[in-house]
Amino acid sequence: MKAITFPLYMCIAFLVVSCGKPQKDSIMRANSGYALGTTYNIQYEVFNEKDDYQDKIENVFHEVNLSISAYLPTSDISRINRGEKDVVIDEYFKTVYNFSREVFEKTDGFFDPSVGALVNAWGFGPEKPINNLTKEQVDSIMKFTGFDKVSLTSEGKIVKEHPSITFDFNALGKGYAIDLIGKMFDENGVKNYIIEVGGEILTRGKNTKKVKKWTVAIDSPIQDEDERKYIELIALENRAMATSGNYRKFRIDPETGDYYVHILNAKTGYPMKNNVLSVSVIAENCMKADAYATAFMVMPYEKTKDLLSKLTDVDAYIVSRDQYGNIQKYTTKGFQDLIIP
Repeated sequence: MKAITFPLYMCIAFLVVSCGKPQKDSIMRANSGYALGTTYNIQYEVFNEKDDYQDKIENVFHEVNLSISAYLPTSDISRINRGEKDVVIDEYFKTVYNFSREVFEKTDGFFDPSVGALVNAWGFGPEKPINNLTKEQVDSIMKFTGFDKVSLTSEGKIVKEHPSITFDFNALGKGYAIDLIGKMFDENGVKNYIIEVGGEILTRGKNTKKVKKWTVAIDSPIQDEDERKYIELIALENRAMATSGNYRKFRIDPETGDYYVHILNAKTGYPMKNNVLSVSVIAENCMKADAYATAFMVMPYEKTKDLLSKLTDVDAYIVSRDQYGNIQKYTTKGFQDLIIP
């Protein structure tokens, strides 16, 4: 699962593709900073020089951290992971938990936020990793991994079959925070905005200063670390997009030199090793796009395509290698329609 505190790897560019007539007396505000372990860049249209939502944006990040950041010792998720039984979860945690349950079931368990202990063991979490991780150790951790081993009571408390079960909501946490910022804008009457956090995006309306629609670029998964090549340009309006990939996020064991990618397979307990290089998902909200982008990185390729045929509100762009090393692309029609030729 992706971690909230991982740095930005998917470079999203706000690119001008056509000229549009600016709306009179409007201001395109830009706020940027560092949150959830990565950078954020937000543009939104206001009509008063005094209108600046930086403080409200920062407050959203703060509230999300208090609820579901495993890197904050006092957060609800950290307390639950430590085995505290008196924690009554807030609405943020409840929303993420319930949607995780939905995706867990639809993906046949390939999306599983109970992999926190595995994330830590492999060196992608807040705890010290286990160097030279053995099969016996992985098998032991797998005994208390599984979203079907936890439940939520009517009193708002999490019940775990094993006290060592550890949550990690990082595969959809950034997306959820983005959705909350979007909700804040909606409630304040902001009609046109683009929110980007660590490469995940939510758009509403248009860029009235420069383009007809918000235009973003997807990183090519075939490039050197210091390069920035774009594989596609996408026109977004009232949609969210998230991208997940194995080609930049990794850890090298300091003792063995082994290379581990950051996305774990909850079925095996091991980092993923497959031919899928990256997955971009477009959906109605960013939490959904974020979760499914991770799930499709883990699921077998044919199983992903089968699920996509059943999900009417999710579209995907998948880049993979065939058995000969050739690059292959799979694109749903809904995603293809948004690609700028």
